[in-house]
Amino acid sequence: QVQLLESGGGLVQAGGSLTLSCAASGRIFTANTMAWYRQAPGKQRELVAAITRGAVTNYADPVKGRFTISRDNVKNMVYLQMNSLKPEDTAVYYCYADIRTSIGVVPTTYWGQGTQVTVSS
Repeated sequence: QVQLLESGGGLVQAGGSLTLSCAASGRIFTANTMAWYRQAPGKQRELVAAITRGAVTNYADPVKGRFTISRDNVKNMVYLQMNSLKPEDTAVYYCYADIRTSIGVVPTTYWGQGTQVTVSS
């Protein structure tokens, strides 16, 4: 069993910064791509940023230049540094991980429970 636990959400004023963390625990052989998604009220869940095991990153256009994704392969953690936050960044942020639980096993996608980020104007 694998669990993803996010932390670091909260309320911040526009222009401020927050750092989200996600820890993957349980039966983990390798964590492949890890990512952050977000879902605002009334909207679909959308990709914010993703990072491969080899640290290749991909960002959604609205966050490019403001957010930075990073990871620690030893600790099976992924981080999202969010700077210059805007009210439109308000959403529940979800951690995503593509995890292989054993050698030869097909990777499975796991999601965290989500952490609320609220940016006030």
